[in-house]
Amino acid sequence: MSRLFSLVSLAAVLVASVAAAADIKGLTESGKPDLKSAGPLAFGPKGVLFVGDTQGAAIFAIGVGEAPKAALGDGFKLEGVDSKVAALLGTEAADISINDVAIEPGTGIAYLSVSRGKGPDAQPAICRVDGAGQVTVLPLDKVAYAKVALTNAPEAGRQDKKGRSLRNEAITDLAFVDGKLYIAGLSNEEFASKLRAIPFPFAAADTGTSVEIVHTAHGAALETRSPVRTFVPFIVGGEPQLLAAYTCTPLVSFPVSSLKAGEKVRGKTVAELGNRNQPLDMIVYEKDGKQYLLLANSARGVMKISTETIDKQPALTEPVTGGGKAGLPYETIAQLEGVMQLDKLNEKQAVLLVKSTSGLDLKAVALP
Repeated sequence: MSRLFSLVSLAAVLVASVAAAADIKGLTESGKPDLKSAGPLAFGPKGVLFVGDTQGAAIFAIGVGEAPKAALGDGFKLEGVDSKVAALLGTEAADISINDVAIEPGTGIAYLSVSRGKGPDAQPAICRVDGAGQVTVLPLDKVAYAKVALTNAPEAGRQDKKGRSLRNEAITDLAFVDGKLYIAGLSNEEFASKLRAIPFPFAAADTGTSVEIVHTAHGAALETRSPVRTFVPFIVGGEPQLLAAYTCTPLVSFPVSSLKAGEKVRGKTVAELGNRNQPLDMIVYEKDGKQYLLLANSARGVMKISTETIDKQPALTEPVTGGGKAGLPYETIAQLEGVMQLDKLNEKQAVLLVKSTSGLDLKAVALP
């Protein structure tokens, strides 16, 4: 009898959570979203998680319902989170990829976008982790959601000269600011690199803004086909901008006011952080009255970048050779090794996905 009562109670809670999510403005559908993949994540209005579906060339807004009560906090560490996720999905850690980590504002709960399997046929899942170390799969059979398609994404199966899927780079990062979802990625056009700004609730997606940069580590050539890898919204000289990091590794600013559908804009290269490297994830935070960027990289560790002089930084237009650096200064945070993804937990801490001897760990650390 008690077990039956528990099951009925759980069902009631799930129904109530879905009903509450359905009340969120902009979540116009109810049921199972047809996610083909789960890539970049970003939170929007309360209870709404944006999921970039690269294989489906679409963005989903999903109501996540009521959050668990135990928030991640100081000293949190969950070793082998990849193994725990794999066990929930009925497979081994080697068969999954954790593609992004996002912290739900106001709850301190971590959400993970996951691929089960490899390649374009991998199955998507969204998992969440609470402060007690409990890992659960977010049920997607009956949720409130909305969807917007990217009509000019690279065609499925199309590859670059090195045999890499261009569809995988249709959506490389997301951020929600002032009622708009900003999306970085590639299109199927000649000037392939795009930044898009889509208001939420969703209408139709436009073609986006074509963006180019002066790539100082590549002989100061103009780059139009390499996508933004990760970006953050930031105020520069009183003007809203997006600070974007590219492979090899220029840091570039784009005024939000310049991001207009069908237009082409050249960003301002404000730093060259060293070649033969790929940026993985980035956050902005304040400490001791100053603002910094914290940028995780594939080959150069985690960089703490000072933005104190960013509004006065001249645009970099000359080649930077030999793996050199130029523009905004930074320091490498030696104790932060193996960082794959990160997001702010609060004003004093970040949550990191870290490669370790136990696989992938999820942990909270003080902002440096």
